[in-house]
Order: sequence, then C-alpha cells, then structure tokens
Amino acid sequence: MNTLKKLCYLFAAFTLSASFVSCSNDDDQVTAEEQLTPSQVLSSTPWATTGAKDKNGNNVALNDPAVAGFVGFAYFNSDGNFAIYGLNDVLRSIGTWSVDPQGKTRTITALRPDGTTIFTRDVDILELSKKVFTYRIHTNPSDPSVFYDIIHERVNHTEPENGQRTLASTAWETTDALDNTGAHVNLNDPAVNGFVGYAYFRAGGAYAIYGLNNVLRNQGDWSISPDGKTRNLIARDPSTGAQLWTRDVNILELNDTKFTYRIVPNAANPSVYYDIVHQPVDHIEP
Repeated sequence: MNTLKKLCYLFAAFTLSASFVSCSNDDDQVTAEEQLTPSQVLSSTPWATTGAKDKNGNNVALNDPAVAGFVGFAYFNSDGNFAIYGLNDVLRSIGTWSVDPQGKTRTITALRPDGTTIFTRDVDILELSKKVFTYRIHTNPSDPSVFYDIIHERVNHTEPENGQRTLASTAWETTDALDNTGAHVNLNDPAVNGFVGYAYFRAGGAYAIYGLNNVLRNQGDWSISPDGKTRNLIARDPSTGAQLWTRDVNILELNDTKFTYRIVPNAANPSVYYDIVHQPVDHIEP
C-alpha cells in the first residue's frame, strides 16, 4: 500500500513538473514575440488601410482627396524596400523604408525607376502592433495643426505578382530583337528601331521612353494585366495630355534581369512578329 502511495505521489509530481515546463516554454514564446523590434513588427505582415480620422477625431472617407493618396495595401519588406498598391491592386509607389528603434517614426523614400528620389516622408507612429498600424500625416507643412490619422490593419492579401513592381523598379534598355524565326535583328532595322530605347515605367502609372540618344520618343500611361501577360501603353501628347495611341503587347519574360515583349506589326498577319528584349540599366532619366 505504501508503495502504491509513493507511485501516486511520483506521478503527481511528474505531471506538475511537465505542466510547469510547458508553461515556461509558452512564456518564453510569448516573451520572444513581444521582443520584436518595431521594424520587425511592421515587416511581419501586409497592411490594408481601413480608416482615417481628422484632427478632431472624425472619420474621413477613404476616397476623400485629403487622405486618398495614403490609402492602399502596403508591403514593408524586411530588406528595407516597400511597395504600396491602391485597393485596386495597382502599384502606387516603391522605394525604401525604415522605423526608428523606439518605433515612433516611420520614414519612406519613394524612388523613380532610375533610383533617384521622388520624396522622403516622415510620419508619427501612433500605434504599431501585430494587428494595427496607425500613423499621423501632416498634410500642410505651414500649419501643423492640420493632420490625419491613417489606420491600417494586418491583412492576408498577397502582393500582386503580375510584374508591376519588377517593371517599375529599374530603367530598361533595349539590348536585342528577334524575328519570328528566332534570328537576331539589328536594332537599327526599320522593323524594330521604333521600339528601341531607354524605358522608365514609374510607380503610379506614368511612363517615358527615350531613344538611345536620350531624345524623348513617347510618354503616357502604362499598366499590366492582372495575369501579367499583357503590357498596355497609352501614349499622350506632352502638352495637352490627349491620347495619341494605345498599344498592347504580349509579355514573354519579366524578371529582375530581363523584360521581353512581342510586337505584331500587322494584326492581320500574326505569323510575323518581333520579340523586343530589354535588360536593366543604370541610366538616369534625361
């Protein structure tokens, strides 16, 4: 009987010990999560803008011009790069980001395709947790009493993979052309030289293409289809903004090292086409 009691005591002690160890492990996990830096918290998830408030705490509609430019899906990558898309999944801006060690200020630097800076913006962080990210933006530099609080919540929304970010992340130079037999075509050949040059596809939907002599060839609006298979250009008059022409081309390859599209000069004869090959280039936009 004494032996049985001892075994019961030992079993109870073992059970309590195991429970204690399990709780300790859980506590360690919670503590580790709580010790994430502000930068790690911001880069841990995609964010969607879900609300905005004015200086009086009143709700502001997300399509209100005062805040619409700050609304969208935001991706702050751990490598220090960011991309912000509209709620329609169209790329709005790309660049670099950082958060100070105290988690009080977020800084973004929006970049052009050639790597030059469009703007740098600091905002005050009001809340930053694994679920909510709220910052305060002062929209009138001469009147700091005017501000809006932009509220984001974590979201399971995969960054669009149709190539917008890739196309806008660098300048592109035409480096080759192939005909429908796969033979190389000289870039001076009249069949392809109208598509040769330096191309800059800016986040926000504007583009400019220059000849290899740095003379502007055309500019306007660009987009990529949701499936990433088609790039569209709408050329516009530089003075009036009027539409001059529109062109769709099939994207054959788009990655960090190459951008190739297919042009069919005569839609009535699709067997005749040219593949225009581009590669990233370190070339400042003229």
